[in-house]
Amino acid sequence: MSSHQQQPCGVHLVGSVPLPSTEQVFRQACKTLPGRLRRIPDGETDKRQNFTTPQRDIFAPTPAVLRSFDGHNLSPEEAKNATSDIQILSTGYDDFALSSYTKFRQLRTEGVIPQGTRFQVSLPTPINTLAPFIDPGCQAAVEPVYEKALLSALRRIQDEIPAKDLAVQWDVAVEFGMLESIGFIFTPWFSPVKEGIMERIVRLSAAVDDKVELGYHLCYGDIQHRHFVEPKDMGLLAELANSIVEQVRHPVSWIHMPVPKDRADAAYFAPLKGLRLQDSTQLYLGVVHFGDEEGTQRRIQAAKEVVKEFGVGTECGMGRTPPEELD
Repeated sequence: MSSHQQQPCGVHLVGSVPLPSTEQVFRQACKTLPGRLRRIPDGETDKRQNFTTPQRDIFAPTPAVLRSFDGHNLSPEEAKNATSDIQILSTGYDDFALSSYTKFRQLRTEGVIPQGTRFQVSLPTPINTLAPFIDPGCQAAVEPVYEKALLSALRRIQDEIPAKDLAVQWDVAVEFGMLESIGFIFTPWFSPVKEGIMERIVRLSAAVDDKVELGYHLCYGDIQHRHFVEPKDMGLLAELANSIVEQVRHPVSWIHMPVPKDRADAAYFAPLKGLRLQDSTQLYLGVVHFGDEEGTQRRIQAAKEVVKEFGVGTECGMGRTPPEELD
């Protein structure tokens, strides 16, 4: 990476924004961050603000495949019966994206959204739905059906939104719980774990059309503003980022990584010294935490000791943040 730039370059909005409507998200983003955004998401408004939780509902026709949190997992025979008639699913991501793009295009015509800004569609990888909501015995059988549905939604999005207007972000979160060996809902149904995660990321990324921008949000979760495990440092984040840029054929336009609120120390950022991003890949660091402007500056300064070129953002989507904190 070049070291000539000393200030954060640009802002990245991860996905969810705690505002009532997509139009308000677009307007507020452009008003608050003029000239700082290369792409804008629709804010994942309404029920989508709780990440993949709404995806549980699409399995209503086959409820037997859903995870029970009473400690009972299906036996192999029960799992086989539960998945025997699973149907092709509709994730709904395409309907939301196309509806929001209509508003995006309208506001761009009005001059609210600058020309050249892309419409960002953030899609959680299938692991982020299957791990928390599908019974462990059913995950392997449900995965190809769900992945097919998700990629069908992506195909429709790309067919109806011009490539020059579109940016696709894969959200990679539960995968870090698997890599950290937390257990419970973070228990993988495949092995070896890292290779299995990368195989899936590569496969999903191959479905993104050539002229569509592609990026990744790497995440340690946001459960009441806490991670599912606190990262020791950015080691696993840097390792997975390197694997992505090395194995994914599509050019990677950006990678976003989280920075915990209490980590403004050199040790946390040190693994970024080994980051091997392409010159065309923008790094965004989630150093911004609401109500902590002084801490944000400390985290930026600590990061600058290791990497000289990066943009900034919040750690995760803002959907669980009180709206008044946006001001």
